[in-house]
Amino acid sequence: MLMNKVDFIATIEVQNANPNGDPLAGNMPRTDSNGYGLISDVAIKRKIRNRMQDQGYEIFVKSRDHADDGFNSLQKRFEDEFDKETDEEVEQRSNEKWLDVRTFGQVITYQNRSIGIRGPVSVSMAKSLDPIEITSMQITRSANSMEPKNGSNRASDTMGTKHFVEYGVYVVYGSASVFFSEKTGFNEEDLAVVKNSLLSLFANDASSARPEGSMEVKELFWFTHSNKLGNVSSAKIHDLLKYDDSSAEHENYEDYQIGLNQEKLAEYEDKGLQVETIEGL
Repeated sequence: MLMNKVDFIATIEVQNANPNGDPLAGNMPRTDSNGYGLISDVAIKRKIRNRMQDQGYEIFVKSRDHADDGFNSLQKRFEDEFDKETDEEVEQRSNEKWLDVRTFGQVITYQNRSIGIRGPVSVSMAKSLDPIEITSMQITRSANSMEPKNGSNRASDTMGTKHFVEYGVYVVYGSASVFFSEKTGFNEEDLAVVKNSLLSLFANDASSARPEGSMEVKELFWFTHSNKLGNVSSAKIHDLLKYDDSSAEHENYEDYQIGLNQEKLAEYEDKGLQVETIEGL
């Protein structure tokens, strides 16, 4: 289990990519009501899980393209492991076997069970520092997907639309609770895996919506408290992040001059807080 509370802040740079499409809006990049870009916490945890799996750890919630155990559903994966065990045994063994369960928790509703496991690691939605501009382009397919009819040499082209963010910097916040780690068995080794997963969040994650190199974690600010409860609240940790918002347009990451409020940080360090700034992969 953990001995000290941890908070973290990660900055993500997006260039000509769709960081998280909204299926209710034609897969356009997600935005809030004020036009700021969003990446859902579910999407971020999905990528962390994938990176955990890439590092050789067993996880329960595997995406379809990462299902390497022959099971195409969570139910089958669960039933392969459990039969008539008690709820307490299921919870204990699930935490022991699957890293993502003891990290994020899990709601288990198979075999007429209802088990809620609360994990120690929480992750926020990522939000852009500025309102984003969404670019849309029409795309066509030049190859025939079906055999042409009536002697024609060409079938109808399939039309589509591709949406992307030309440029944006997003920020995600997270923390690890000592108290919930005591219940799931999440320990310092597991925390190191989460840390490495955040640094390499978009490695091995390329797609047509997110081409290789179009998204990367730029910096990870890692805060380790000197006790279980924390030297200051997570909200105060979030307020440490500062950036230049005087410009209407930021063309690159350096334009934001992202950093931490050194005056406040020094005050918190006097209370026992330690901070590490790490460059993304």
